[in-house]
Amino acid sequence: MSKSSRRHRRDRPAAGGRAGRVDAEATYVCDSCGEEIVVPVDVSAGTHQDYVEDCPVCCHPMRLHVDIDDDGQARIDGEPE
Repeated sequence: MSKSSRRHRRDRPAAGGRAGRVDAEATYVCDSCGEEIVVPVDVSAGTHQDYVEDCPVCCHPMRLHVDIDDDGQARIDGEPE
């Protein structure tokens, strides 16, 4: 994992959801283009998620590691694929 991804990670509080479902947002900084990317998080997919998603700005693939705490706060780390 790159230092810049860890250093620029931000946590975002969860927003109210429907029928007990809570959706959250988290951000990471793309190592390729340096843009801060906001990622919507579907907490129904579990409290720990790992997946690859292309940066919406430069299209380079990023491996995203998402953790959701008991309060519904999402934390995300991104690293180049």
